[in-house]
Amino acid sequence: MRRATIYYKDDLAGHLVETDDGEYVFQYADDYIEHHSKQFLTFTMPVRKQAYIDNRLFPFFEGLIPEGWLLDIASKNWKLNPNDRMGLLMACCQDCIGAVSVIPIEEENE
Repeated sequence: MRRATIYYKDDLAGHLVETDDGEYVFQYADDYIEHHSKQFLTFTMPVRKQAYIDNRLFPFFEGLIPEGWLLDIASKNWKLNPNDRMGLLMACCQDCIGAVSVIPIEEENE
């Protein structure tokens, strides 16, 4: 399982998880729901208490991953398979253009 913390500007927006079964789960943080209920990350994922679950990485997060020659550079530098979308998201999107940051959560057994 791989996990990342998602920030919108300086606010903790939620957590993104890739399960061992290959499912993706995004859950808005309770504090974000309470204080920023109208400030969603994307129109397709409005702020709500229920988790978003899908078998593919959500399109919003896909859109943060570099493409073309930048993807080639990122894949080679971090030795990641270009199809490892969660790995690329966590490696490349800690300080990406825009208001959203993806910060990997290191697992204790790693």
